[in-house]
Amino acid sequence: MDSAASDTLAAHEPAALPEEEGAQPWQSDLSRAPISTKIVVAGGFGAGKTTLVGAVSEISPLRTESLMTEASAATGDDDLGPVPQKATTTVAMDFGRITLDDDLVLYLFGTPGQARFWFMWDDLVRGAVGVVVLADTRRLDDCFPALDYVEGCGLPYVVAVNHFDGSERFEADEVREALDVPAHVPVLVMDARRRISVVETLLALVRHACDNAPE
Repeated sequence: MDSAASDTLAAHEPAALPEEEGAQPWQSDLSRAPISTKIVVAGGFGAGKTTLVGAVSEISPLRTESLMTEASAATGDDDLGPVPQKATTTVAMDFGRITLDDDLVLYLFGTPGQARFWFMWDDLVRGAVGVVVLADTRRLDDCFPALDYVEGCGLPYVVAVNHFDGSERFEADEVREALDVPAHVPVLVMDARRRISVVETLLALVRHACDNAPE
């Protein structure tokens, strides 16, 4: 190849962006495309979905929270129960992003928990590699709709037991038995407020999804 041709090819190669502190390799080298994966976080009202997304998102998370009113409380959908201090609720979705393993980018979508918003789940799970189902041990029944939904869709999922301060502690096997979760589905005990705990949960889901991907 002559020098003119080499110069022409070089001119068309993607240029490297200036490296910034904390930037990922794929952000400074346009020739390296990241692998992006969509993960959905589901569960009952007040189970910690918004907290989970916010704990790990490397961008300012998008939240669609609105103040709860007496009208919504009257529907029975917003039963505060063990969370009497909760004043807002997600009415569309939470959205965040986290980069793992250099070139793996996870996009997180948190679902609204109340029954009146379930019609949005079909759109939120479209294209997702899997689902994290958050379980609040103070009211385990609230995660059954999410479990029924993901099992009906055939989506890979993990159950993440989010213990709250002052709540009774249960082992993962106890929660598995109470929820009748199949043996091959991971059940983890985690804290939605702690970044490392959430990252471990997300990695467990990615591994589980890869293990169950069609060959």
